[in-house]
Formats: sequence, structure tokens, C-alpha cells
Amino acid sequence: MKRRELERHMRSHGCALLREGAKHSVYTNLQNGNDATIPRHTEIWPGMVNAICRQLGIPVPRGK
Repeated sequence: MKRRELERHMRSHGCALLREGAKHSVYTNLQNGNDATIPRHTEIWPGMVNAICRQLGIPVPRGK
């Protein structure tokens, strides 16, 4: 899945960018306070997408 698609999915489920690191971006879920680190790769593996969504407490994107 493309990183931009994942970011769009996270924003649509109430997540926001918390801060930028050197090689990662940190997003937080504003509803439950959970944080997740997103690597700045153009493609993110499906297993990583599942883990990120699980950490944030949001549903996994369908078909990805």
C-alpha cells in the first residue's frame, strides 16, 4: 500500500500527525490517544499496515 493512501486512511479515522522524525512520522489517534510510527517508504508492506492500524485502534483498509 502506498504511504499516502495509508495516511489518508488514518486521517479519515480520526488520526493526526503528531511529529516528524528523521526517517519516520508519528501519528496519534485523537479519540483514544494511541500512537504509531510510520516509516517514510513509498510502499508499506501489508503486515506493517495491519500492525500500524492495530496500534492506532482503527480498522485495516479493505483490499490492502
